[in-house]
Amino acid sequence: MLISRKMLITLLSAILSAVLVYGLYLIQSERIQAEEQVQVVVPNQWIEAGHMITTDQLKLLSMPISLATVEMVFDITDVIGQEAVVPLGSDEPILQWKLNRYALHPNEQEATFQIPKDYIKSISNGIRAGDAVWIYSSGEEAIPTKIFQQDIVVASVKTGSNLEVDAPDEDGKNAIVRSNAEQMYASRRVANGMIEYINVNLTEEQWLYIDNLCRTGDVKLVIAYHSLPQLVKGQINDE
Repeated sequence: MLISRKMLITLLSAILSAVLVYGLYLIQSERIQAEEQVQVVVPNQWIEAGHMITTDQLKLLSMPISLATVEMVFDITDVIGQEAVVPLGSDEPILQWKLNRYALHPNEQEATFQIPKDYIKSISNGIRAGDAVWIYSSGEEAIPTKIFQQDIVVASVKTGSNLEVDAPDEDGKNAIVRSNAEQMYASRRVANGMIEYINVNLTEEQWLYIDNLCRTGDVKLVIAYHSLPQLVKGQINDE
C-alpha cells in the first residue's frame, strides 16, 4: 500500500513537472514569436494610382521581421496625405517609392489646368509649385467670394518667358527637397520673376465652374497663397 502511494505521488509529480515544462515552453515560444514579428503599413482596400491616401484606407499588419525591408513603411502617419504613384493592393506592404509626397501631379479625379490670364485679377507673388492656394471671385457687380472651400494645389508658376518662378540659387531651388522651411521662406523674398501663368490641379467640375464664372469678363479671380507644401508643413508640426 505504501509502495503504491509512493508510485502515485511520483507519477503525479512527473505529470506536474511535464505540464510545467510544457507551459514554460509555450510562454517562451509565444514571446519569441512576438519578438520576431514587426508591424508594417498596408492598405485595407485597393487604392488606385494618383489617389490621395487617407487614414481609413490604412491598417497595420504583422509579418516576420526577417521578411521586412527598409523600403517598407512602419508608421501610418508617414503615408497619410500622400499620393499612390502606382496602384496599391489590399494587405500589400506599402513601399516608399510607391508614394508621392509632393502632390504636384493631379490625382485620379483631377487634371492640371492653366488659368487664363484674362480670368485673373491678381496672384500672390509668394506662390510656388506645390503650395496650397485659396481662390476668390472678384468683380464690380459680384460679391467677393471664396469659390472653393478646400485648398487647391499649384502644379507650376511661370514667368512671361515660360520659366518656372524660383529662387536664383540652387539652395533655394532645392529647399523643398531638404524640407528646409527657412530657406523656402528666404527664396520667396528673392524670386527671379513675376508670375504670368499659373497651373493648378482641379477636378473637371471645378474647372467648368471657373470657366463659366469668368468667361464674360465680369468676374475675375484672386489667387492667394495659403500654406507650404505638405512635406515642409509636416516637418514644422513635428518640431
